[in-house]
Amino acid sequence: MTEPGHTSPGGRLGDPEIEARLARIDDVLAGLESAPGPTVRSALEAVGLLTEVYGEALARVLAQAGPSLARQLTDDELLGHLMVLHGIHPESPEQRAARAVERLRPAVRERGGDVEWAGLDGQVARVRLSTGGGCGGGCGSGSGAVDVTEAVREAVLAAAPELTAVEPVPEERRAAPAFVPLGSLTRRDGGAARTREST
Repeated sequence: MTEPGHTSPGGRLGDPEIEARLARIDDVLAGLESAPGPTVRSALEAVGLLTEVYGEALARVLAQAGPSLARQLTDDELLGHLMVLHGIHPESPEQRAARAVERLRPAVRERGGDVEWAGLDGQVARVRLSTGGGCGGGCGSGSGAVDVTEAVREAVLAAAPELTAVEPVPEERRAAPAFVPLGSLTRRDGGAARTREST
């Protein structure tokens, strides 16, 4: 992985490099916030102003984009996060969370489970989650169930950080309908008819 301050071949940053830089930014800002002095306050103000200007630039790009390009921009994970950060994402938190669940669905199904968006309850996302074996997200005790539940939670909150939590909705257990074989009805009716004929 390239060191902070360097770019990967072609001048573009890959996801690992971006993650490393974001983590470093958090560390640097945390250090600055805990340090006293007017120089630190000026540095933090400069970061805040620069962030606002970049946010405005991104908003102008989004405003000029047609529907197709806007969708491509919002589909990019980094750009999507920046749009959320600046409050300019064209999709609502519920739409973003629902899309995050749909993106995870194939991977969860590969593991024998399933996940489905179940809506919002205030600021809490609700998902219908099964982890295999017909058990809802709240009853899995194995590490696999915990991993799937955590992956869904992280994906939803990353896409919609405005939400406060992700809760599984228990699977509905529907009673099996009473089933009477058609043949038994026919035999019963025929037997009754024969009884009537013999009397």
